Amino acid sequence: MNALAGRRIAKVSGTPGKTRMLNVFAMPVAGPVGTYYLLDLPGYGYSRASRTDRAAFRGLVTHTLDRAQLAGVLWLLDIRREPSDDDRAMQELLAECETPVVAALTKSDAVARAARTRREHELRGALELEEDQMIVTSARENEGIEDLREAIGELIRKPPGDPGLAPGVSVPPGPF
Repeated sequence: MNALAGRRIAKVSGTPGKTRMLNVFAMPVAGPVGTYYLLDLPGYGYSRASRTDRAAFRGLVTHTLDRAQLAGVLWLLDIRREPSDDDRAMQELLAECETPVVAALTKSDAVARAARTRREHELRGALELEEDQMIVTSARENEGIEDLREAIGELIRKPPGDPGLAPGVSVPPGPF
C-alpha cells in the first residue's frame, strides 16, 4: 500500500496478521476517475487469530466481494510461499464471484533474480491466473510498482460488472 501511494499511509507491523478490520484508503489517480478507494482487508492465511476472528474476516471478505461498485481485487501473495489452503479457498471464491483479479507477488527482493521468473510461472499455473493478472513486486526495490499502478488503473477504468459490450453500446443505468 505504501509503495503504491508513494508515501507511508498504512501502518506496517513486523508480525503478520495484525490487521483486524477493514482499512480504507483514498488513492488519487489522474484522469476522469480522480480517486479510487483501496480497501485493506485482514489477512486470511498467516494470521494467528482465533477461529471466531478468522470466520469474521472471511465474512468481511465475502461481503466486500458482493459490493456492486467493486472494480477488482488486488491479491497480495508472498512469492516465497506455496499457495495455502486459504489461498485456494480465496481463488475459488474470486472465481465464483467472477471478480477481476490482479495478483501482486510480493517480497521478490527476497528471491534470487533467476528464481523470480520460475516462481512466477509456478504460482501462475498453481493459481490458474493469466499472465496479465500477475505482477512480481518488491516495495523495497520498487520493482513492479508502476506496473501494479497501471494494472489497477485498467481495473478502475472498466466499469464494475462491465458486461463486455461493443464500444459505444451501453446498458441503461439501473439502481445501485
